[in-house]
Order: sequence, then C-alpha cells, then structure tokens
Amino acid sequence: MSHPIQLPPGMTVLERGWLSANNVLLTDDQSATLVDSGYVTHREQTLALVSDHLNGRPLDRLVNTHLHSDHCGGNQFLQLHFPQLQTWIPPGLSHAVLDWVQDELSYQPTGQNCPRFRFTHLLQPGSVHRWANSDWEVHAAPGHDPHSVILFAPEHRLLMSADALWQNGFGVVFPELVGVAAFDEVAQTLDLIERLNPCTIIPGHGSVFNDVLPALSLARQKLDAFAQNPERHARYGTKVLLKFKLLEWGHISRQDFNAWAMDVPYMRDLHQRFGMAYSLPTWLDMMLAELARSGALRESDGILHDA
Repeated sequence: MSHPIQLPPGMTVLERGWLSANNVLLTDDQSATLVDSGYVTHREQTLALVSDHLNGRPLDRLVNTHLHSDHCGGNQFLQLHFPQLQTWIPPGLSHAVLDWVQDELSYQPTGQNCPRFRFTHLLQPGSVHRWANSDWEVHAAPGHDPHSVILFAPEHRLLMSADALWQNGFGVVFPELVGVAAFDEVAQTLDLIERLNPCTIIPGHGSVFNDVLPALSLARQKLDAFAQNPERHARYGTKVLLKFKLLEWGHISRQDFNAWAMDVPYMRDLHQRFGMAYSLPTWLDMMLAELARSGALRESDGILHDA
C-alpha cells in the first residue's frame, strides 16, 4: 500500500495535470513564494488555489523555472492581483520578455497563448535563495528548454525538476524540433540530477515521486531512442503540440483545428523536415490518427474531442 510523500513544512504542491504545470507554494513567517503559474486558461483556478492556501496573506514572490506557456501563462493575472509581487525568471530570455518578442518566447511559433507579463529579478544559475525556511540552489538545466533551471534543496534532498525529469520521462526537446542539437544537453541535465542525488522529486507535471533512479533510467532509455531516431522524437513533439491545444479547447471542429495547425510555424517546420513525403494536411491527419489510436482524442461528427 502506497502512502503520500511527506514534504517539509511550508511546502505545498498544487498538482495541475498536463495543460498547466504543477504549482509549488513555499511559505514561512516572512514570505510566500509560488513556483510556476500554469497556463493562461487556468489563471482563475491558479489564483483561487493559491489564495485558498494563503488564507488572506499576499503572495510575495513568483518564480518561473522556464518560460514555456504552461509554466508562466498565469503570471500576468497574479501580477494584477498582487501588485507588489516580485517575479523571478531565468536570465536567458529576459530581453525577449522585456520587449515581448513572442517568436523568441515560443508562444507564436507553437500556436500557444501567454499574456504579456513583467519581471523584477533574474533567477541566476548558481544562486541560492531562502524560501520556506530552506535554501534552494538554482541549477541550469538545458535540453527541454535551453534556458530552464531546476531548484534543489540539499537539506531535504528535494528537487523541483521542472520538465527535465518526470517519473515517466521528460519534456519534448524543443530545440531539436527546429533543428538545433540538444539531446546531449538532456543527457548532461540527467547526469546533473543524478549527481545532486535527490530522494524526492517534484516534477513539472505529474505526482511527486521518490523512485529517482528508475525514473532516470527510463529517461535515459527514451533519450537514447530519440537520439537514434530523431524522426520518432519529431512525431512525438508534433503530437504533444496537437494534444496540448486539444487540452486547451476541449473540443473543436476538425476543419477549424486543421486550419489552426497549418498556420503554426512549428508544424510547418516539422512537416518540412520530417513529413515531406506527404502533403501538410495528409501529414497532420496521420498525426491525429496516431493520437486517436492511442486514446488521446476521439472524433464524432467532424468534431475532435480531447480524451
């Protein structure tokens, strides 16, 4: 019989699923810090969950592990609700946030949404921060995202791994989708996690877990398979982007969904690199058919439904 994993006092994981990243709330007598804010369509739910746990206290600090839309889509809404909120982001894309260059921030290329937000501080790799009466080390964790960080509390051997490691793998290696080599960076980040030797991991998506070595082994097996067959990873990434949008919409006509997909720069680029034996509409139909066979969507009377 399994038992819930006990976290240190002042740490609460608000597990969100796959459209919105998990939120981690860290509180002590001095301040309240939230790690990641979820996707924009969940912004009201994020605020409600955080406010319920704070019980009238303000949220003092918002920290983003990286700037994919499912991790920072609630930033603007929280900033509006908590005017004095500090917002800490990794430094790599700070210039793009400052000038709101959506191409660099991935929102326009992936067909996703993220309202413009501001930042007040940079979350520098190598720095240490005191949250919830614990020291948190910031470590660079490129691979899934070139600018991502992970957060480690040595005292508790507790790691917030973002999308660098889940219990069943890791996030899509987005640089690889646009032809930038990054599988080696994923491997290096997995090696870093092994060296940190955490006993408990709070992933960006999924439940808290402590079977760290099996998770690392599985992640390395998946990474090796992708590295040996990049087209396999490209198909996986394509289906993740399609599934993400279905999660956002819930249901949509196939015609409207195909119109959206064919206008997404990542889709057109992936098709050019990996699907040129087929027309773009045919290639997208093939990806949707694979999602349907896996049970990730169903179609009824020309309407696609998330499943």
